[in-house]
Amino acid sequence: MSEIEKKLPLKCPSCESALHVRKLHCSHCDTEVTGSFALPLLARLSEKEQAFVLDFVKSSGSLKDMAKNMGISYPTVRNLLDDLIANLKKREEPSDGQ
Repeated sequence: MSEIEKKLPLKCPSCESALHVRKLHCSHCDTEVTGSFALPLLARLSEKEQAFVLDFVKSSGSLKDMAKNMGISYPTVRNLLDDLIANLKKREEPSDGQ
């Protein structure tokens, strides 16, 4: 039986509020750090958005190459990037509660 990959939850399953990290653990020396830490901005993106960012970096920022690799038009890739940029700007705002 294959192992199921656990995914980092970004929102509370009960109220949909943003989740924060409370504890970090070193599996090597068993050190624990506790507090309230916001997730980094890129970690707060959806899986689809994170995949887009990775593809963007791997293609050296070439939207033309991304369009070819994804099998979609250049304008569609450009629109996806514009949507991602708007989402990042919105998440950077202090009113996000992060």
